[in-house]
Formats: sequence, C-alpha cells, structure tokens
Amino acid sequence: MASTLAAPDPAAGAVKADQPLRLDGGNVTYALGVDEHGFLEPLYWGPKLPAGAPLIAKAPGELSGFDPAGSVTPQEYPGQGGGLVTEPGVKAVFADGNRDLVLTYRAHRATAGGFDVDLADISRPVTVTLHYRMDAATGILGRSATIRNGGRIPVRLDQVASAVFTLPVGGDYRLHMLTGRHAAEWTQATQPVTPALTVLESRRGSTGHGANPWFAIDRAATTEENGPVWFGALAWSGSWRISVGQDNLGHVKIAGGFNPYDFSWTLKPGETLDTPVFYAGYTDGGDGEAARLFHRFTRTVILPGGDAAKLRPVLYNSWEATEFNVDEPGQIALAERAAKIGIERFVVDDGWFGARDNDSAGLGDWVVNRRKFPSGLKPLIDRVHGLGMSFGLWVEPEMVNRDSDLYRRHPDWVLNFPGRPRTEGRNQLVLNLAREDVRDHLLTVLDTLLRENDIQFLKWDYNRNWTEPGWPEMKPADQQRVYVDYVRNLYWLLAELRRRHPGLEIESCSGGGGRVDLGIMALTDEVWPSDNTDPYDRLAIQDGYTRAYPVAAMMAWVTDSPNWANGRTTSLDYRFLSSMQGSLGVGANLTKWSDTDAATATKWIAAYKDIRATVQRGDLYRLLPPENGETAATFYVAPDKRQAVLFQMLHSSHWSDNPPQIRPRGLDPARSYKVRLLGGAPLPAAVPAQASGDYWMAHGLRAPLKGDYQGAAFVFDAV
Repeated sequence: MASTLAAPDPAAGAVKADQPLRLDGGNVTYALGVDEHGFLEPLYWGPKLPAGAPLIAKAPGELSGFDPAGSVTPQEYPGQGGGLVTEPGVKAVFADGNRDLVLTYRAHRATAGGFDVDLADISRPVTVTLHYRMDAATGILGRSATIRNGGRIPVRLDQVASAVFTLPVGGDYRLHMLTGRHAAEWTQATQPVTPALTVLESRRGSTGHGANPWFAIDRAATTEENGPVWFGALAWSGSWRISVGQDNLGHVKIAGGFNPYDFSWTLKPGETLDTPVFYAGYTDGGDGEAARLFHRFTRTVILPGGDAAKLRPVLYNSWEATEFNVDEPGQIALAERAAKIGIERFVVDDGWFGARDNDSAGLGDWVVNRRKFPSGLKPLIDRVHGLGMSFGLWVEPEMVNRDSDLYRRHPDWVLNFPGRPRTEGRNQLVLNLAREDVRDHLLTVLDTLLRENDIQFLKWDYNRNWTEPGWPEMKPADQQRVYVDYVRNLYWLLAELRRRHPGLEIESCSGGGGRVDLGIMALTDEVWPSDNTDPYDRLAIQDGYTRAYPVAAMMAWVTDSPNWANGRTTSLDYRFLSSMQGSLGVGANLTKWSDTDAATATKWIAAYKDIRATVQRGDLYRLLPPENGETAATFYVAPDKRQAVLFQMLHSSHWSDNPPQIRPRGLDPARSYKVRLLGGAPLPAAVPAQASGDYWMAHGLRAPLKGDYQGAAFVFDAV
C-alpha cells in the first residue's frame, strides 16, 4: 500500500503536540499525536484535510476523583493500566502479579506506505510497535501491533488487539453488523452505539457463521448515497473479537483482534507476538460508497493477483448430481454435458478419495479411490481438459474421520484433552494444525496430489467448529497458543502450496460462509458465501455479503429446483439471473436436464460471459435491497463506465405497478448508452433504445416482469 506521510523527521526526537503524525490516501486523512503526558492520542479520522491543518494533542486531564487522566484520555493503543476502564489494546500479567501496563510514546519511523510507532511501559521492559499503512487510492488504513518482551522473565498476555479506533463524540451513531447461521449467513443488523459495549465475535476457532469480523458505523442521517461512514474488517480466520461502545466522555471506541475468550499467550524473554491486520476506512459518500471502496481495496490489494487476477471462470460442481457416488464414467458424462452448455471449469466434489462412500469414513486419506477411478484421475482430467475446461477437486485437509488410515496411525493429531470426550461434528474431528508435524504432513500429501495430477483448482472446505481445543503435547502455559498457531500454519500451508504450484487457484469454503474474511481472502481466489443456493434467499445473502466483500470473489451457483434448503420451486431463468449477480457457477444435476433446460443454460452462460468483467470488477450500486419490498435491483458499472448491467428481480406481483421504475446510478451523465435486454428479448415499448446517462439516471426504466419469482437484466453499452 502507498500513502502520503506528513510527519516529523524520525531522527528529530519526541513528537511535539502541534506536530502530528498524519496519513493521507484517497479522500481521507488519519492523524495522531503525542500529548503532554506522552500518551499517543487519536486526533482526526475523516475527510481529507489541507496540508498543515492544525491538529493538536491535548490530554483532558483529571475530571474528578472518579475520572483520573488515565481513564479519560483517548489513546491509540492503551495498555490495561493507569486507571483505564475501556477496552485495552493489550492486557498483561507480570510474574510478580503486577497487572499495570501504561504505554507511552518512544519513537516513530517512516515505512513504505505509512509509519511505525514504538510505545513502551513506563518502567517494565514491554514494548509495543504499532504499524500503520494507508492505501493511496482508497484511504483504507491497515493497523496491527507487535508486542515484545524485552525482559528476562516471561510475561502473560491475556488480551491483545490489533488496533483501537476512536470516533468523535456523538450521540447518533449506528452500528451495522453481519450475523446469521449455517445456510442463513450475512443477515444485516443495525443498532445504536451506546455506552453498553457491543461485542461481535467468534469463539469457534474459525471465522464462524454467527458473525463476520466486519463493521460499519454511520450517523442517523446517513443514507445509501450520502453521509459519513467508518467501516472495517479484521484479517483473521480464527477466533476473533470486535467491540464497539462509547466511553464516559462519549467517544466511540472500536477494538478488534484476537478473541480473549480462552486465550493466553506467555511471551517468553525476547519473544514477540504479531497481531492480524485490522483494516478500516472512511467515506462521506454513504453506506453504498463505503462498500464500493472496500470492494475496490480488497480486489486490488488483498485478493491474489490484484488487478491482474483472472476473472472467475464459469464453474460446474458435481455434488448435487452425485454426492459421494462419484466414479470415472459418471463424472465424464457430467463433464461432457457441462462443456456443451459453456462451462469453463469442472470440479469433482466429495467422494473421490480413500474409503469415502459417505461422511463417516475416509476423511484424511487424500489418495484416489481406485475402485471408483481404476486408473487414477488422469483419464477424467484428460477428458475434462480435452473438452476445453480446467479441472478441480474438493478437499477438506484440516479434518479427519475416526474411520480413516490417518486417524488409526495418529489419533494424537486431533485437537483433544486427554481423558475427555472427542466430540464429533459431521462424523469428523479437527486436526491440530498448530502442530508442525500435522502441517508438514498436509503439505506433503497435497503437494503429491497436485504434482501427480494436472489440477488447476481446489475447493478447500472446513465443515465443523472446534471442541476440546487441547494441545496436550505443549506445556499447560502454552496450550492456548493453539488459537494463533493453528491459523498461522493454515496461512503458511496455503501460501506454500501456491508457491509450489503457481497456477493453482483455491476457493475458501466452510459449510458455506463460515470462513470468509480478509485473512483467508489474501490466500484464496474465491469464496463460497453460503450452502443455501435458493435463488430468492441468495438475493439477501448476496446483498449482505457485498456490504463487506467484493463480487469478484463471491461464487453463486445455479442448482436444482425444488431447492434442497427450503423446497422452493423457481424457474431456471430466475435461478440464472440471481446467480449472475455474482461469479457464476452451476451445481445442478445435468443428467436430469431436458434439452430445453440445456438450451436455456447455454443462452444465459453465453450472456454472462459478455457482462462478466462488469459484474466481477465493476462498482456495485444496491438500488433496491431485497428486504425492502417485493422487488430487488442491483446495478453494476464498469470501471471505465463503458458498460453497466441492471438486474431487476420480482418476488411477487401483488401490486399492479410492480416492478417499480428503477433509476440507475454511477453512469457517465454525458455519455450516450444503448440499452438491451440480456438474453435477447425485445425491449419494452416504453424503454428507448438509446439515451444519455443523465436520462437513464433521472428517468429510469422498468423491467417487463409479471408473476412471482421473475427477473430481467438490462445491459447499458456506451456508444
């Protein structure tokens, strides 16, 4: 990331109160300074300020005997000490029982895209280095911390945040969050920010379905198009925590990092602990612009390849067609049908390996089942490639069945407490990836699989949460490192596989959206947001997902009807139009499709390829969220504004004037755009074939829809 840094000379000694550390990027300024007591204070975070704007750090001082300076001074990264009563950046316990940690400024230095600031306790040899990096294009700030024990005696850390953010005093803040459960992820919730602390978290060992490590905070008057929004997400795929609340002076505090639940880290002499990065941004362009900025940042900075990354291919997955009953003839038959409708990537799901005939056996044995594939995977892969498609496999490396060769050899490799039950979920246990021998074994078997087979893609699944998170081989004081070391080794494993196999692409899946975050996204090319593929439910799921994360990584499948999740029956056209609002895939049983179904799919897949770059890389405008009525509308505008696509979906035709007139946003007002219906249908008589961007945004247009669960898409092509 890059930024503009306005700061004192790093060799000039202490920062003066009127000489702030400042970062500028996009249309944002972030500034901090050191007050007269040596505390590092947040000074400003908002619209970009002119150079030399006066920003002065000034501690409020003691308000009363109940409010000493340490409890009321806003701090960038407070230690749990000096009277602090709000969320700390770090909480430490020293060997002599002392629990007072007061961090003050020591030094700072410029780095690429930002600066580092050193803090230290007033007397104990514990230091914290705060890392600040700002993206020049979007103003998204990345913050993290490194805690170091410079003494000769271990120090126990009970709570460690990546960052603490502070917003100005105000009484009209609203917190937006994403919650849910399996098959109902990405549910949006909004509540006022008050002195009552709100905690968003996962205690599950992974990101979790129940909440996502993303937040947005706006003001009561903020809308989709206007008003201030502060937003961010934690780049961590393990247990996490984000807390939001007001202090007793009315400042809004946002702290995020490792979840302190069941967490403890004994920091040995000379040892450091690095936190994940907490990314955050600001806009005064409303909730819609906050999402678009974060999408742009994630696409260009976080996702592998950035702007040079490939567009997501149209994918077929065999799960709904065959489940565990995979074999060479059946998969080849599916591949041949998939190629005919325009599929670009063929993925064999669960059941190809070990003794895997159901979900109770074989997990952990990543060798090809020779009963199902007598000559290995090569004949199938060769046929898939011969049909012009890339080839992928489903894997779940972090899990094991009791009925597997791996578990029989290494029952000690799972998370466990000796003498306690080993609770199963989906008939499987969690391998302790924090162990280096487990990590190295997984690297060996996966590397062998990829070297011996011409595989372009792995769907990397993770189908249960942690129980009994023990690591009995470690000393008791170090066993809770499992929460951090597990995720670090997961990241290492993914990175090493990508290094050894540069063309490999990976999807992150965890029973759907149970592991979607900026940490895993930095090492995977796409994510599976939900196992629920019902096209109507997916409109809400996709709307929630895109509040935080980009369409570029969001897979959306067309599957069979009635849908497995709820029994709802919908037309194939409606299912395609719902899924084409993401990165398109197909997961239906193609052997049951009629010739008419195949022709419909062929039409829509070809149409999607024409608009794919705009949908996956364009700016998304949520014109009508699906929960706000009987219709939904999304609008995608290419970065150069030469193409745009409007999807309008009708849930119910209860009202005679449904669907309503839709007014697009984001077009070039001076350009002229031709409009056509995606899929080749004629335009409605009331819709002109060509008009200016100004006209379309002011006048709007209406899709020719009537009946329940109908959809249409207009394509705008610049003349």
